[in-house]
Amino acid sequence: MFDIEWLTKIFTNNKLKQTNKNNIIKTVSTDSRNIKGNSLFIPLKGDRFDGHDHVNEAIKNGAQAIIWDQEKPLSIKELPIEVSVFYVSDTLKALQLLAAEYRKLINPKVIGITGSNGKTTTKDLLEATLTDTYMTVATKGNLNNHIGLPLTILNMKRHTEVLILEMGMSNFGEIELLSNIAKPDIAIITNIGESHIEHLGSRKGIAQAKLEIIKSMNNKGTLVYDGDELLLKNIEFKGNVIACGFSPTNTELITDIKLTTNSTEFYVNDMFFKVPLLGRHHAKNATFVIAVARLLNVNDEKIKRGLNQINLTNMRFELLVGRNNTTLINDAYNASPTSMKASIEVVEELEGYKEKILVLGDILELGSDFKQYYQDISKTINKMDTISEVYTYGEKSHLINEYLKDNSNINSRHFTDESSLVKELDKQLIKDNLLFFKASRGIKLENIINQLK
Repeated sequence: MFDIEWLTKIFTNNKLKQTNKNNIIKTVSTDSRNIKGNSLFIPLKGDRFDGHDHVNEAIKNGAQAIIWDQEKPLSIKELPIEVSVFYVSDTLKALQLLAAEYRKLINPKVIGITGSNGKTTTKDLLEATLTDTYMTVATKGNLNNHIGLPLTILNMKRHTEVLILEMGMSNFGEIELLSNIAKPDIAIITNIGESHIEHLGSRKGIAQAKLEIIKSMNNKGTLVYDGDELLLKNIEFKGNVIACGFSPTNTELITDIKLTTNSTEFYVNDMFFKVPLLGRHHAKNATFVIAVARLLNVNDEKIKRGLNQINLTNMRFELLVGRNNTTLINDAYNASPTSMKASIEVVEELEGYKEKILVLGDILELGSDFKQYYQDISKTINKMDTISEVYTYGEKSHLINEYLKDNSNINSRHFTDESSLVKELDKQLIKDNLLFFKASRGIKLENIINQLK
């Protein structure tokens, strides 16, 4: 990655060991358990832990250098190797600064992705599409915050050509911080939903927070965004803009969408594409990818091949086999009202099933208008013709159940106890039945799903 000498230009308050001044650093870690030889250890502090307490373990495992809070005493009991120490006032800010400097050192093409829904799927599609053309590194798992994003940047090898960074947030200022670290050349805003509306006040506030991604971009950058979203109209951006969507005013116009058994087919400006995912919203996610790939001079044939090589993050419309040859769809990685309604509409269009059962859990951080959001989901379900049962689970999703009981012929029941719900769902494990699961990540519906496999 770099050598000790390079670190001294960033962190000038240091105590160097001459024997390893020119030694190279191969990895950076905040976890002493993951330290290997030639590593830089950056201890972080949390509410219930302090990485500084594990410096001896880090050194024993092979740390060549450590970044250290200058207000803390440094007592190293055993010193199996010579270690250089870089003193800072805040180790988290040091991690972020180091990531920003390393991003400049490697200088890949950086693509930042934010949005209320679809950012991980878009990231997965983009990684699959660019990997055959460029040495590509992308965010893994949920490493999309003020700690995860710097660690993703510091996971780059020196020959990385494209860096794809997912950017998550829950409040104002967070995307701006991530954008300042990453300095994206291309930014994608997938959509504006209701996630974290409790903190941001309104969808307008959410749009404002997502648009922070462009604050660190220059007039050579490109913003690719959801052109169907009214809150993203009239964006003040000094660079290039590409609008993607279903309305005729979009730069990248999506038409003729068709769902097959295991894919979504569509046209973008009269060019045919398909993805092995189900739903209109995935056609739009794929179109963001098509636009970016073309910007990076990837031809359409490679784009088509890449879109169909996606390796999806788990629990995103993941098809599983339940007992008695039933189909389980695990879409429980996360949820917002927008994504829940979109997924229910996809389930409605699926063919070849005897019964379709929805298992819907709480959606977190909806703020004071949560009742209206649950009612909107209920109204979406009420329009469906092929949904036979709805089971709700949690503290607030009972509002879906109550609305359906008063306004629909669809059978609906609410559960607050996991074992009771599993027992009831076990009765639905009949051949050719489909059970669909969606809720916010904190509800952990996968615990229920695992008991039905």
